[in-house]
Amino acid sequence: MTAIHGYTYDQSLPASPVTLGELDLLKETLLWTDDDAAALRQAGAVLEDQIDQVLDVWYGYVGANAHLVKSFNGPDGAPSGSYLDAVRARFGQWIRDLCGRDWDAKWLAYQNVIAERHINTMGQTDNVGSAETHIPLRYLIAFIFPITATVRDFLGAKGHSAEEVAAMHTAWFKAITLTVVLWSQPYNPDQW
Repeated sequence: MTAIHGYTYDQSLPASPVTLGELDLLKETLLWTDDDAAALRQAGAVLEDQIDQVLDVWYGYVGANAHLVKSFNGPDGAPSGSYLDAVRARFGQWIRDLCGRDWDAKWLAYQNVIAERHINTMGQTDNVGSAETHIPLRYLIAFIFPITATVRDFLGAKGHSAEEVAAMHTAWFKAITLTVVLWSQPYNPDQW
């Protein structure tokens, strides 16, 4: 695998402020099952050679909405192509990690790294001197739907049964919801 700038999953990371016990309670709240875990792994295999196309759809959506793309603005106030490219590589790896990694302490620690990049260290990984300091929480939460809805056709592109596609899509939806919940933690740690 080519090194991805800013991808620090395999480095020593500080522990997440979210405990494994809290993660288990979140999974319980989301009705997460062993079948969901298997379906998400299957989704990862199905999406692997389609990740660039998935990202094309997502980036098209973000780019078509000024209030979303401004999170990628450079110091000149315009979207930074180098910033978008760097984030895109990590976004693709996030799909792989979400579907293929065990949700353990290391995974949880990296979710916190990502969360911090949305609010406290935005742009620093890629040395972007933007006036944008964070992604507004409202957009992070609202993004659950487009990230979930737009992936369904990709999950169905390999000839799996309708039931398998539905199971993969449900697992994906739960996983995206969990991710956004974890990424919301630094926005208000005391009330999270």
